[in-house]
Amino acid sequence: MADMLEQGSTFLEDQRHRHMTRPVAYRRAAAEVSVSATIGRTVFEQSDDRGLVSRVESRDFLVRAEDLVLAGSAVLPKAGDTIRESHDGRTLVYEVMAPGSEPPFRYSDPYRRTLRIHTKHVGTEGP
Repeated sequence: MADMLEQGSTFLEDQRHRHMTRPVAYRRAAAEVSVSATIGRTVFEQSDDRGLVSRVESRDFLVRAEDLVLAGSAVLPKAGDTIRESHDGRTLVYEVMAPGSEPPFRYSDPYRRTLRIHTKHVGTEGP
């Protein structure tokens, strides 16, 4: 018998991909791929050695792991890669990164089908 939770997760992932995404360009060096992404955010909290807590918010892009293929090979997000998003005639550029020792991405589901990629806005191109 099939795993009902996995079936439900697959159904919800398909719905997210169909109805809650926009096209973005994922780039590593000269290789680029267009993927459909859902926009999200993560708030990271870090405390220093004096106990002061700082909060950093990341703009997240949720993409299907199977869609992240560069130069013919499936890849995982890496710090320093960029994501380019068109908005109101401009291109917003985000660098893949996370604060401190946090990883630049995490899986968003227990079946490792969806990547939550953490980024920071680093530039805007256009008018």
